[in-house]
Amino acid sequence: MVSDAATNKARQSVAQSTAIAVQDATDNLRNLNTISTTAIGVALSQLLATGDPKYLEVIEQAQQIMAKGTDNFATLGEKAAMVAKQFE
Repeated sequence: MVSDAATNKARQSVAQSTAIAVQDATDNLRNLNTISTTAIGVALSQLLATGDPKYLEVIEQAQQIMAKGTDNFATLGEKAAMVAKQFE
């Protein structure tokens, strides 16, 4: 039979691991948003300077990257919560 102490340590380990996974996903989302926002700023600057519509595509792609990053973050958060709840 598994002792209560061992079970509690396992729960703590799972909670810590899921917290680290969410923290890493948060860092990733922040980095994606920083890169995408920078790309949007540069593309917008070039669009205003040149009028070339190719920069609109860059802006759209950068926005899609941010949206995908947000979706991935939400999915990871949901899965991390499910894992943590299994060990309550």
